[in-house]
Amino acid sequence: MITTEEKLRKQAYEAVEKYRDTVQKDPYRQGYHMMPPVGLLNDPNGWIQWRGTYHMFFQWMPFHTGHGAKFWGHYSSENLVDWKLEPIALTPSDWFDKNGCYSGSAIDHDDKLKVFYTGNVRNGHGERESYQCLAESENGIEFKKQGVKLELPEGYSAHFRDPKVWEHEGKWYMVVGAQTLENQGAVAFLESDDLESWTHKGELAGPVEGLGYMWECPDAFSLNGKDVLIFSPQGVEAQGIDFNNQYQTGYVVGKLDYEKGKLEHGVFNELDRGFEFYAPQSMLDEKGRRLLVGWMGVPDQNEEHHPTIQHHWIHNLTLPRELKLVEGELYQLPVKEMEQLREEKLFEEVVGADLSHKLPRTSELVMDVDGSLNQFELQLFDYLKLSYSKETGYFTMERSSLANGNTESRSCRLIEGLQQMQVFIDHSSVEIFVNDGKEVFTSRMFADPDECMVKVVHKGKERLKLTAWKLRNDAIHQNL
Repeated sequence: MITTEEKLRKQAYEAVEKYRDTVQKDPYRQGYHMMPPVGLLNDPNGWIQWRGTYHMFFQWMPFHTGHGAKFWGHYSSENLVDWKLEPIALTPSDWFDKNGCYSGSAIDHDDKLKVFYTGNVRNGHGERESYQCLAESENGIEFKKQGVKLELPEGYSAHFRDPKVWEHEGKWYMVVGAQTLENQGAVAFLESDDLESWTHKGELAGPVEGLGYMWECPDAFSLNGKDVLIFSPQGVEAQGIDFNNQYQTGYVVGKLDYEKGKLEHGVFNELDRGFEFYAPQSMLDEKGRRLLVGWMGVPDQNEEHHPTIQHHWIHNLTLPRELKLVEGELYQLPVKEMEQLREEKLFEEVVGADLSHKLPRTSELVMDVDGSLNQFELQLFDYLKLSYSKETGYFTMERSSLANGNTESRSCRLIEGLQQMQVFIDHSSVEIFVNDGKEVFTSRMFADPDECMVKVVHKGKERLKLTAWKLRNDAIHQNL
C-alpha cells in the first residue's frame, strides 16, 4: 500500500515533469540563482557544508505558486557556483507536519546530517499547532524523520517556528522565532545536552517596542568576537527611508550570556535595502567563513503580480555572501567563488562622461571611483535606476511597482560617499553591493527580455573605472 509520503513525492515529481518545459522557456528563468523547478520557493533551510559538500534546502510548494503545505527541496554544490537539484528531503506527510515542513537548520552530529524544522499543523478546529521536529540522514540525501523534539513552551502563541541549532562549549542551543501571548515578537532560547530534551531558558531577545508582533527565522552566531542575531520581524512600521518593505530583515550586535540566556544588544539595523530580501540563514563553512543566503522575496508583498507565475514558478534565493563585522556593522560580499561564473570580460574602461553599453542578461558590473562622486546614475535595461547624490548622501534604487506600475524606491545613507559598487545581473534579479558590501540592495528585475542597454549618467570631474563580465547562464542543474 502506498504511503502518504510516497504519494506526495510522486505528485511533486509529476508536477516538475509536467511543467519542466514551461519553466525552462520562461525568459525570466534564472541562469545562476537557485530557483524552484516548478511552483513556489521561499525560505532557505538547513544551510550547511557537510563532508565537503554544500547543502541548501528550501521551502517548496511544487503544486502551485501560492503558499501551503511546504516540502523541503534540496540543492547541493561542490563549489558554491554549480547547484544540483537533489531528491525531496522532507515531505509534509506525518501528523506532526501534515500542513507543512516549515523552516529550520542543519547540524553535523554523530556522523549524520541532522535537520531541525517546524512541523506546522492545523487541528480539527482549524487552530494552528507548532512542533519542533528532527530528521536525520547518513548520506545527505535520504532523510528519516525522528518525530517531535519540542512542543510549544508556555508563554507563546502557536506562531513559534524556524529553529536554528548550534553547539557551544559542549552543549546544544536553539533559537526559535516566536510571538508572545501579548502579540509581541521575540526569540526563544533553549538548551540541550543531547539534542533530545530541551530546556526553555526564556527570551534571548525581545520583545522590543516598535519591533513588531512576530520575529521569524532567527540566526545567532559569533563574528569577530561579538555575538550577532539576525531575524525577520513582522509588523515594523516604516520610518522615512527605513523599513519600507512589507516585512523586514535585520540584525543586532551584542554579547550573549549563555548562563542567563540573554543577548545584550544594540539597535536593530536593516541587513538589505532592496525590494526583495527576507528570512536569510548563515552557516560556518570549512574555510572558516560565515556564509549567508537569503530568500529573494517578501511574504505578502505583491507576490501575485510576479510575471513568472504564468510559467508556473515564483521566487529564488540570493547568491551566497560572506559576512564581515566591521566596527559593529555587518558587511556582505559575494563569495570569492562567484568569479568562476565569469565567462568573458566585456569591457574595462575609465569613464569621464556619460556612456551606454550593451550587457547580456547574465552579467557582472564593477565600478570603482577615483575620489568622491557628486552625482551619479546607472540605468539598467530601462527598468531600474540607481542614483547617488553627495548633497543628500542618499544612494537610491528606483523601479516600477509590480502591482501598479508607479515608481517605487529604496534608499540608504552613504556617509562616506559612493566609492565602489559591484552589480550581479541575472535574467530577473539584481544584487548590488555598495562600498565593499557595507550596503546591499537585492531585488527582482522584470525588464523587457530583449532590452540590453545599460546607461551611466555621470555628472562631475571624478573618474570612474567600469569593468563588465558576461556570466554563465547554466549553473543551476534541475534534472532529477
